Amino acid sequence: MSPLPHPVAVVGPTATGKSDLAVALAERLDGEVINADAMQLYRGMDIGTAKLTAEERRGIPHHQLDVLDVTETASVAAYQRAARADVEDVLARGRTPILVGGSGLYVQAIVDDLSFPGTDPQVRQKYEDELARLGPVALHRRLAELDPAAATAILTSNGRRIVRALEVIEITGRPFSANLPTPGPARYGTVLIGLDRPAEDLDDRVDERVTRMFDAGLADEVRHLEEQGLRHGRTASRALGYQQVLAEFDGAGDMTAAAAETARLTRRFVRRQRSWFRRDDRIRWFDAAEASLADDVLALVNP
Repeated sequence: MSPLPHPVAVVGPTATGKSDLAVALAERLDGEVINADAMQLYRGMDIGTAKLTAEERRGIPHHQLDVLDVTETASVAAYQRAARADVEDVLARGRTPILVGGSGLYVQAIVDDLSFPGTDPQVRQKYEDELARLGPVALHRRLAELDPAAATAILTSNGRRIVRALEVIEITGRPFSANLPTPGPARYGTVLIGLDRPAEDLDDRVDERVTRMFDAGLADEVRHLEEQGLRHGRTASRALGYQQVLAEFDGAGDMTAAAAETARLTRRFVRRQRSWFRRDDRIRWFDAAEASLADDVLALVNP
């Protein structure tokens, strides 16, 4: 089968089997995988992010995995530059880039003309101080007054994104939502494939996945990363699972409670992911439970 002249993006909620499909497609399309999951950028965050092992990657090159230390802050702008360079390199070598991940903004950073305004440390610090003093809900109310569209897209609990939105509004004089593009033709001619399952099935899969993670030693992984500065990482320390384990390290040390809270928040996150991706009419959706999934996707992307 000849290589495609364009990438394929495999997107959708957590626990739908995106990583396995990406490897299967790469095997059959002479491809290489490019990660679009923000937390899989981090070295050592393996169990809690369900990162494929070297064996599970089956010899397929993977890009944008293990590129950050846990003390570093993930940047969509930096990711955009690096991931687009990877896409273009893979294409230049006549191979097929397979983008895979559930971080909607990271996928969009590759396939859309997403721009990133500059930053002002003083303005950022002002809003971070207010976040610490007043909490995210109060800042979210202010954002709703200034930019209702941005407030709709950003959860009231996401203090980091609320601060960034307020910073951009202040330094540019424009709504933060003005920087979010209206999806047009995908860059590089990317074909977007969405995987989903019924909500109740995904809830069960999330619960099973979280149980496996804790059984596999997530608490030990977090303890090891804590020694490497995890608590000082503005992005990594807030990852689902890691944040809950750290909280139990500081509290009763109840990993059963940490697992239950991780599962609850992951189920909620799945619904947010589904809502994000379902807004994009370019995505062709597939039932991830179908035994013929890989063949069905191949028939679409390489008829």
